[in-house]
Amino acid sequence: MPLAPGPFFTIDHVPTQAELELFARVSGDDNPIHVDPAFSARTRFGRTVAHGMLIYSYFWAETRRQLPHATVKQQSLMFPHPAYAGEPIRLTATVESIEGGDARIAVRVARVVDDTPVTEATTVLAIGAA
Repeated sequence: MPLAPGPFFTIDHVPTQAELELFARVSGDDNPIHVDPAFSARTRFGRTVAHGMLIYSYFWAETRRQLPHATVKQQSLMFPHPAYAGEPIRLTATVESIEGGDARIAVRVARVVDDTPVTEATTVLAIGAA
């Protein structure tokens, strides 16, 4: 798929508690805020919070579907607000620029209910000759 500056993709997803638990097992990040609903209910969040890297992995999964040979050269990530199990999120990826064989992509993930950002990232992908 040839890339050009502009919209790359937008997807909606609802992280599930099962996804949080599987990600905790695979990553080793089994902080109770992610995997223990009873514990999380007593925190300021009131419910389980998705791992930031789990949320970012949805970007990578869709990117791999569309650009199976792309590789990450650089990334910067911020997780300004939490995403919650069972709450819809919208992931928007925008190609900011293409130089040589690299694409700079802005990633924004926000809660659908109030458009609060939960992930903001810039990723540089090696995509080959443009």
